[in-house]
Amino acid sequence: MRSKIFLTGVCVLALGAAACTTTDPYSSTPNRNNTGTGAIVGAVGGALVGYLTNTSNSEQGRKNALIGAGVGALAGAAVGQYMDRQEQAMREELSGTGVGVVRQGDVLVLRMPSDVTFGTNQDAVNRNFYAVLDDVAGVLQQYDRSTIDIIGHADSDGADAYNLDLSQRRASNVARYLIDRGVLPARMYVEGRGESQPIASNATAEGKAQNRRVEIMIRPFTG
Repeated sequence: MRSKIFLTGVCVLALGAAACTTTDPYSSTPNRNNTGTGAIVGAVGGALVGYLTNTSNSEQGRKNALIGAGVGALAGAAVGQYMDRQEQAMREELSGTGVGVVRQGDVLVLRMPSDVTFGTNQDAVNRNFYAVLDDVAGVLQQYDRSTIDIIGHADSDGADAYNLDLSQRRASNVARYLIDRGVLPARMYVEGRGESQPIASNATAEGKAQNRRVEIMIRPFTG
């Protein structure tokens, strides 16, 4: 089971916090005021679930918002090269943190086990994990010509509705943290999928541990 509750209006406010421009050769949008963004996110309240755009609750809406924000689209051989660099940067930053980095074609998947990201049955990000998410946010800002899907997953213990809600709240709080660190909300899609998409058997403790996770799926923005 999955649930999509669309939030509108966030992008316009967040984009209003833009400040000076970046000089990074792989970045195409202005640097943003982190303090202002954090205040905006805190004022929204509730779960950040769905496309965080102000134009449309759809993938096309996200594309429109990114184009409006000045994010340049990638094409041809530049796509693979861009993702190669982003993958290398992520692997360097996340080495030894417990976060898995998986390349699937031109999609980069970061797998964050709940055991290191959250307390048992908690949705607040562990303080010990802040530095890891800071590193993730830094790479995402440097390589800003990509979209970000933040997906929460759960194991099969407990009621399906509870697991779905917990996975939504965990994905939402990871998104909030990244936004507070300056990652553009228009790039994001946030969703909880509960226990519907296991990557291992729920018959063993080891398998359940793998299934309890938040994944960040990073795709090249091709317009």
